[in-house]
Amino acid sequence: MADLSLRNIRKAYGGLEVLHGIDLEIKSGEFIVFVGPSGCGKSTLLRSIAGLETITSGDLVIDGERINAVAPSKRGISMVFQSYALYPHMTVYDNMAFGLRIAGTPKAEIDRRVRHSAEILQLGNYLQRQPKALSGGQRQRVAIGRAIVRNPRIFLFDEPLSNLDAALRVATRIEIAKLKQSMPQVTMIYVTHDQVEAMTLADRIVVFKDGFVEQVGTPTDLYRKPANLFVAQFIGSPAMNILKGTVVDEAGATARCKLDCGGVLELATEPGRLSRGETISVGIRPENTRLGDATGADPTFAGTIDLVEHLGEVQILYLDLPGASEKFLVKVDGESSFARMQTLRFSARRQDIHIFDAAGKAVCVPVK
Repeated sequence: MADLSLRNIRKAYGGLEVLHGIDLEIKSGEFIVFVGPSGCGKSTLLRSIAGLETITSGDLVIDGERINAVAPSKRGISMVFQSYALYPHMTVYDNMAFGLRIAGTPKAEIDRRVRHSAEILQLGNYLQRQPKALSGGQRQRVAIGRAIVRNPRIFLFDEPLSNLDAALRVATRIEIAKLKQSMPQVTMIYVTHDQVEAMTLADRIVVFKDGFVEQVGTPTDLYRKPANLFVAQFIGSPAMNILKGTVVDEAGATARCKLDCGGVLELATEPGRLSRGETISVGIRPENTRLGDATGADPTFAGTIDLVEHLGEVQILYLDLPGASEKFLVKVDGESSFARMQTLRFSARRQDIHIFDAAGKAVCVPVK
């Protein structure tokens, strides 16, 4: 059991600061996922928690104890890396037992821990094999098992699935989810740039960009209530469509916006939050579109199909909308037939539309 507090954590390499005052509270037993594009600082923060990077300033606290200066081996933390880092000349059993032997753990205790971990990870039949006789997914499970035997308070995963092919990624992701269920008391922090992994594994997701935390929340919260444009487009696949518009009228708690692609939206907002003439962004997820004209006051759009992407169960239509600078994606079922250059009319419910101000912050929702 371990609560982890990150208090104004900063990391700099010379004059270059890569983490800008990270504040985060992680509860004991939580599965937290750090997600963001390459170079956003998520792996640097993970390595700082592990003690593999020195924190420039701030406090790293586990269960009330400041551990900035505590050696990595004394923190009660185990880390699983992107590369398996297994000893090729050792068996699976010996790879998992090696760290315990170095620490002077009794032989009987080593055997108990190794076999227990092997049972959790379904490696019992492979203990006498060498890594070269294993698949990539099995090797990664051995690396995870090597971490489990240490009975850590906190597990750290640094993009553990990035070296696996698509099928193995899915299978190993399921194994990690089962591992968490079998060890509910252990705090786990998982780094990935893959938002699908983040959405399927996390209790809470921390979204990073350029060394800053953009938003923290459950997968559902981040999908339904993104705090800004970056989170809105990073979470969800395919990414949220963004249309531009201009506020043409503002009165009290409502504002009217004219879209560059045509049409007007009436918005509910705090008085004075938007101003006349301000440019806003309107976000619509591909899966929140409906074919045909809208009923009631929901907006209707029209565009020309440029590309049809067949994915079996569904199709993704790439549309050119007048006045829009980027393709607009519409997700539809896989049974209907569509052709390039076909004109398509579609709509979106106003409660499914996201509004962002000129700075990219979520500010309001359309009137329902």
